[in-house]
Formats: sequence, structure tokens, C-alpha cells
Amino acid sequence: MRIAIMQPYFLPYIGYWQLISAVDVFVIYDNIKYTKKGWINRNRYLQNGRDTLFSLPLKKASDSLNVVDRELAADFSADKLLKQLCGAYAHAPCIKEVTPLLERLLRFEDLNLFHYIHHSIVCLCHHLGIETKIVLSSQVPIDHGLKAQEKVLAMCQALGAQSYVNPIGGVELYSKEAFKNLGVYLHFIKSRPFYYTQFGAEFVPWLSILDVLMFNPLEAVNSVVSNEYDLV
Repeated sequence: MRIAIMQPYFLPYIGYWQLISAVDVFVIYDNIKYTKKGWINRNRYLQNGRDTLFSLPLKKASDSLNVVDRELAADFSADKLLKQLCGAYAHAPCIKEVTPLLERLLRFEDLNLFHYIHHSIVCLCHHLGIETKIVLSSQVPIDHGLKAQEKVLAMCQALGAQSYVNPIGGVELYSKEAFKNLGVYLHFIKSRPFYYTQFGAEFVPWLSILDVLMFNPLEAVNSVVSNEYDLV
């Protein structure tokens, strides 16, 4: 069995979905600290030919709280964000197909940050034809006080993994020898470049999956998610 473990991200870039597609079990951290200026509750979209940040506003709380203990701001307006995003892509070729999906994601009524993002991940996996099993990290029976590689190794052992897949950016974080000693193969996933037309302007890569869906037919996106990456 092949597994991956990641933080929850809202509408992340296509590589996140390729990682989910490449494994049998995808573990999402719910009992991990929320990090400011990360990608948990924000991402990038295309506005007037440039990459621009969008975000889910959060209720003020202690920085020590886990993601599952954070909430969206009481004044968060799903319709305002929907208007912002759909306005930017008003002339995109797939706007009519993507808008109902975006409405379903943004208008989810639970203001818990993790529940909100988890819902979006499950819905998008279904939309992208990804059948990978999704597990919450808190449900895996390990010592959750472990950190970094030791925590990942414990999860691999608890879930009976034969291999673990991590984004290519984490090459320096993990030891293949440590995984091998546990009987687990360590792989890294590297997305292949994926170019497409964005209103005829200079291409801006690695934006939110929203951008990919706005400019490409679903069948083409599904194919890229399933095939256009390498495991090294």
C-alpha cells in the first residue's frame, strides 16, 4: 500500500491532486498547528494577467491552536469570494462548468476551518475522478507527540504502508535509509510542466487548481492529474 501525508490546503495547485491520485491512502493533518502565511487557507489565482492571492479569513485565535480548532471569520462571505473569483475568470472557456462546483465548495456551511477545507478536498477528488481513501491524521493510532520524519514513519507503520510518497520539495527532509529500515520505500513526486492558454497572455504556472479547471476541459485535467508526474 502506498500512502502520502499532507497538510490541508484550500484549492491547492495541481501537484497536490497528483499526489493524492498517486497513492492508495491520503492522510490529512487535522491535529497540526495552523501556520500563518502558509497555504492552508489561501492560494493564488489569475487576475488581470497576474497571480493574485485569495484567502479564507479566520476568526482571531491563539497561534498555538491546531487547524481543527480554528474557525472562519464570522463575517466571511462566500458570495463575496465567489464573485471575486468568478469575476476574474468571467471570460474563461470553462467558467459555466466550474461555477456550480465553486458554489458548492464556498457555500459549505460549517465554519470550522478544517471541516471546510476537508469538504473541498473530498468534493474536488470526486470531481477529478480520484478514488483514493482519505484519512484524518488524528484517527491514526500513533504517538501524536512525535515530530517530522519520526511521525511520518510511525504513521507508515500504523497504516501498514509499503511505500510513502512525498512532494519533491521534501527531498532534504527525509532519509531513505530510515524508511528502508522500516520496510517502506520512499518516493518523491515531481509534477511535469503543464502549459495552457490563459487569456492569451504570458503563462503563469502553478496557480490554484481553480485556474486549471477554468481553462481546461475536465477530461484533460483528469488526465494530467492521473498521468503527468514522475515518482523518483
